[in-house]
Amino acid sequence: MQSVYIETSVVSYLVARPPKDTLAHQWHVWTKDWWQVRRPFFECVVSAEVLREAAAGDPQASRQRLEALSTLAVLRRTEAVDELAEAFLSAGPLPAKAKADAVHLAIATIHRVDYLLTWNCKHLANAEILWRLCPVAEQRGYRMPSVCRPLQLMGEIKYED
Repeated sequence: MQSVYIETSVVSYLVARPPKDTLAHQWHVWTKDWWQVRRPFFECVVSAEVLREAAAGDPQASRQRLEALSTLAVLRRTEAVDELAEAFLSAGPLPAKAKADAVHLAIATIHRVDYLLTWNCKHLANAEILWRLCPVAEQRGYRMPSVCRPLQLMGEIKYED
């Protein structure tokens, strides 16, 4: 079974109630669809960083986020994770304020997770940034996970001719 690291933005959109006719609402719908339909086909994992971020903010929303994540395995943050996160930050494409994003990517990489699922298109689901970070992981003997959004991990879609 393939593994998926659930980054905080995914569970945030899962429990969010954005106004209809907004992009945020569509992201909520796609996230909910993925959570209900596709999540059971993967070994889903998080980290203490995800749980820390999910616990922040509005108390009711944080309870919902933490409840949604409560059954998922929590990957350990190790010295190797911290070293790789620092290397990602030192490589240049991630700003210092994106340290949490570097940690998410490093945890998923070190633990050899297949996919990192996120709605964070600024720093994580960003092809130009990932292209520059891949060699950093490879030089250390790791393969980065495939970073994608829920819609990209919906499985094979069959089209009628």
